[in-house]
Amino acid sequence: MPADMVGFVPSGNEPGRHDDFIAGTRDRMSESFQRPPITRPPLEPEEHDSAYEGRKKQLLRAFNQAVRAGEPVRLRKPTSNLFRARKADSRYSLDVRAFNHVLRVDPTEGWADVEGMIPYEAAADALLPHGFMPAVVPELKSITVGGAISGGGIESSSFRYGFVHETVREMEILTGTGECVLCRPDNEHRDLFFGFPCSYGSLGYCLRARIRIVPTKPYVHLRHLRYSEIDTYFRDLEQLCRENRGHDAATAFIDGSVFSESELFITIGKWTDEASLVSDYTGMRIYHRSIREKEEDWLSVRDYLWRWDTDWFWCSRAFGAENPAIRRLYHHLGLLRSTSYWKMKALAERSGLLKVLGKERNVEYVIQDVEIPAENAPEFLRFMLREIGLLPIWICPAGSPDPAARFSLYPTDSTLLYINFGFWGGVPSDQARGHYDRLVERKVIELDGKKSLYSTSYYDRETFRKVYGGNACDELKKRYDPDNRFPDRFEKCVRGG
Repeated sequence: MPADMVGFVPSGNEPGRHDDFIAGTRDRMSESFQRPPITRPPLEPEEHDSAYEGRKKQLLRAFNQAVRAGEPVRLRKPTSNLFRARKADSRYSLDVRAFNHVLRVDPTEGWADVEGMIPYEAAADALLPHGFMPAVVPELKSITVGGAISGGGIESSSFRYGFVHETVREMEILTGTGECVLCRPDNEHRDLFFGFPCSYGSLGYCLRARIRIVPTKPYVHLRHLRYSEIDTYFRDLEQLCRENRGHDAATAFIDGSVFSESELFITIGKWTDEASLVSDYTGMRIYHRSIREKEEDWLSVRDYLWRWDTDWFWCSRAFGAENPAIRRLYHHLGLLRSTSYWKMKALAERSGLLKVLGKERNVEYVIQDVEIPAENAPEFLRFMLREIGLLPIWICPAGSPDPAARFSLYPTDSTLLYINFGFWGGVPSDQARGHYDRLVERKVIELDGKKSLYSTSYYDRETFRKVYGGNACDELKKRYDPDNRFPDRFEKCVRGG
């Protein structure tokens, strides 16, 4: 497991400094928070480098074999968090499953080198015992670091650190030319560094990323602030984010939930060393219900990171997980996690069970995350309540840590605070297929927002190019994938190619 293979590197490699630093951090943690002890010695950084280089050479051989055969390529990986139809194709499956390790960590400089296919659950489990976590940890355990960079990632620390790709310092990317390119914001491949986010595998695959890490404490103290008026809610949400952007601010996490037009919550989280009463939402208790039931709460840092994973936010109810008897069975079988619901969903779709049960009749599934400038957030929420009607809605603010940064394929204004709206469910419909998704797309464009591309999209090619940096993508394709070894982004994200 990656947690067994983390090598911490003190800044400057001073003898003994790292051991004292980690020991001191461990001493500050409560016994209840400690993860199981590492059962075999961690690899030294040099061993990690050698193992990584070996995996990379093997991958390049496989890639070049496909090139010689004239075959296009795609990834072979164990998990996916895409909610859009994909056509079966004859592309060569490039096996990247072995790229799932933490390679080295520098706690003084605040970074970790991780491989692209490592799930955030494994990355967090490797770092948390030492008092650190990735600066932004997306909400589902199976999301990989490379997937979050190329496809987008966000969570409640994003008000301070931005999207996942804004926490990256450098990347090694396998390109369509068969090269592994080192990308930094200040080197000759800066165009790929700023163009890789939102590329969705159209330019290459991230094999290694140097990501920002931040110190933790054992517990997170939550306060759920209730609102009954939309404009006041977003005004206070923006103010809280502005006031707490500094790294010395007490508030570490900010997100929100909308249960109705008059029942809106902002949840703020602060680090704490002690907690008198710690909640557990990994079993019979349900986190999203607690928001409406409690004014404050305490969670271990690990349980906080995965508070949404246990019930796939609130989507587990589609699989009966909010029924106490079924939930008890799921808990006993270890099925209360997002990967289980994903497998249940895939099984139901493949077997045709949904059609037999009539669950797909006159229903359009609207599974989307969108980013809206904060000043336009009240209008978008009113649109959602009036035209779409899906509830609850997750609210997550994101602000760029670098106002000068410009990511060419997901162009946003880095000086603005954006509000992510996450909404997932079925809308009763007698309209043409995609009616509600198209309404969302048009409204997002009207309000100068962006829609994530992990789910169904209906853009025409011209609109897609305008919204998602089509000209910049063309230039990157010419340089890094001139023979189109990787799929076209529009074909993949809109047409399911």
